[in-house]
Amino acid sequence: MNSELVIDVKPNEVSIAVIEDKKLVEFQKEARNISFSVGDVYLGKVKKLMPGLNAAFVDVGYKKDAFLHYQDLGSNFSRLDKFLKTTLSDKKKLPSINKFSHLPDINKEGAITDVLKQGDEVLVQIAKEPISTKGPRLTSEISFAGRYLVVIPFGDKVSVSQKIESNEERARLRQLIHSIKPKNFSVIVRTSSEGRRVAELDLELKTLVKRWDDNMTKLFKVKVPSLIYEETGRTVALLRDIYSPSFQNIYVNDTDVFNEIKDYVSLIASDQTKIVELYNGELPIFDNYGITKQIKSGFGKIVTFKSGAYLIIEHTEAMHVIDVNSGTRSKSSTGQEDTAIDVNLAAADEIARQLRLRDMGGIIVIDFIDMHEADNRQKLYDHMRNIMANDRAKHNILSISKFGLMQITRQRVRPVMDFQTGEVCPTCFGRGEIKSSLLFIEDLEKKIDDVVNKLKVKKFTLYVHPYISAFINQGLFNSKKMQWKFKYSSGMKIIPDQSLGFLEYKFFDRDKNELDMKDDSLSA
Repeated sequence: MNSELVIDVKPNEVSIAVIEDKKLVEFQKEARNISFSVGDVYLGKVKKLMPGLNAAFVDVGYKKDAFLHYQDLGSNFSRLDKFLKTTLSDKKKLPSINKFSHLPDINKEGAITDVLKQGDEVLVQIAKEPISTKGPRLTSEISFAGRYLVVIPFGDKVSVSQKIESNEERARLRQLIHSIKPKNFSVIVRTSSEGRRVAELDLELKTLVKRWDDNMTKLFKVKVPSLIYEETGRTVALLRDIYSPSFQNIYVNDTDVFNEIKDYVSLIASDQTKIVELYNGELPIFDNYGITKQIKSGFGKIVTFKSGAYLIIEHTEAMHVIDVNSGTRSKSSTGQEDTAIDVNLAAADEIARQLRLRDMGGIIVIDFIDMHEADNRQKLYDHMRNIMANDRAKHNILSISKFGLMQITRQRVRPVMDFQTGEVCPTCFGRGEIKSSLLFIEDLEKKIDDVVNKLKVKKFTLYVHPYISAFINQGLFNSKKMQWKFKYSSGMKIIPDQSLGFLEYKFFDRDKNELDMKDDSLSA
């Protein structure tokens, strides 16, 4: 299987697409200026205790107070709390965690009012980003994740991933980490550490411990609420969880991010740095690798998948509902049961892809086509379990009920990835009336005139819909493109962009900064 990673870096957001055999299977998109990302550490203040929920609401600077449940305090909370109070009272020297006195674990069955009171300052980490109307979900079990290890201050345990099947390797890694880890730090050994040498693990362990020390010094000079530690660069943070040694190529269209990724890959797999390539093509990177079309076809309410069969995907506040329809397959000559199992198995493949692609979490209910034979229902259940085995998100699949429904729970950390695949008309802005499209080229020429003669920008790129680009480039020396170059600027480029609406356009200067040329002049 050919696996590739394509990274589209824009001024305000970064998108990462995972392609397997040219088919889009995972897609993540995140604003570059986003706040409250999973893994960020904050100094917050308890605003309200909720004994009925056994939880507290904590102010970390978000418009909605964040939620901290008693069970998310972590067994080491008493030690973390003492460290924080000692640090905030002294504000001169950071207490050494290695010499920190041992305190008993908090009671697993205790109450939030036993350990916190309103106004307390707490050190917390974002466990879930804000979703819908809810604020962030917090944990006080601070952790710092690397490629091979996860370090948790104020503990003293070593845990090894259950996905490492070899007992000998598990024992080797546990003994190795026990021999190199500092006191008062727990370590989780990740699956990717299998077969790694002590030097590699020791280097990452020291890096993660230093990350704790370097960021805790910020407590001396901040006010509540404040960000204490921010996860590494958004692209690298996304890549860390997605990266697989099976990738043949990683394409990125931004020089700075290219260097970040190359440095990261050289750190975790020095022999694979050659797979990271800087994309310099004129076409948008997602257009070049056929991703834009797959995004528009794969994120709609209706998703076709095989011989006319299709899925209907609905998102509600409580759950996601997927309906499987045979479509034109129902007209085939094969028996009803054969058609049902054939369509259902193909639907399961597409549903597993959609769960990864949209990062759907929480409760998912699937209404498959009714099957009367118990063997077929079991076959479908086994098939769904097998194809979801590679899904990194924690999930649980229940057998098909007597009503023909399959229920899946899937870990939800970020909001579900969803797109409006329909487009608001960029020329009438939804009002329903526009000038004649024949006048669009004339209006576009006026914009070019403004860019060159008013803004004094001689080198720029104009992105338009592929159909408009084809019209502008029609002909050789008599094309509109050549006429405009002779009349206005030879430094002008016109590039087709599949993500744009039919009469939509974008201007960018030579530094890839977008020029604001939008107004209502093209509307009725």
